[in-house]
Amino acid sequence: MSKKVLVTDDSPVDQANIKNVLTDAGFLVITATNGTEAIAKAKSEKPALIFLDVVMPGMDGYETCRTLQTDPETRDIPVIFVTSKGQKADRVWGQMQGAKGHVQKPFSADEVIDQIKAVA
Repeated sequence: MSKKVLVTDDSPVDQANIKNVLTDAGFLVITATNGTEAIAKAKSEKPALIFLDVVMPGMDGYETCRTLQTDPETRDIPVIFVTSKGQKADRVWGQMQGAKGHVQKPFSADEVIDQIKAVA
């Protein structure tokens, strides 16, 4: 698995938290602050994995994931949602959009690493 990971979150604090976990684990982290930027970076950077916030202005994480999953250039990149939405319905809906995993905020470093191991 390539060590490049795309983290998309409109919250600078949440983005920094997950970036620190991934950097400490030896990953090269690229970031985006919205869905449109995430799609562009997924195409140009070809990350091995995408961590994607659900609640963002404009294009939300679900729509972003659907777009990534239907594009031949990006459909093989696993998406893990990182969200405060922790209900079972939210997880199921995320899987229906094509996500391979789910990390609930606030998260621990172990939860993030476990999700990477699960999809790797």
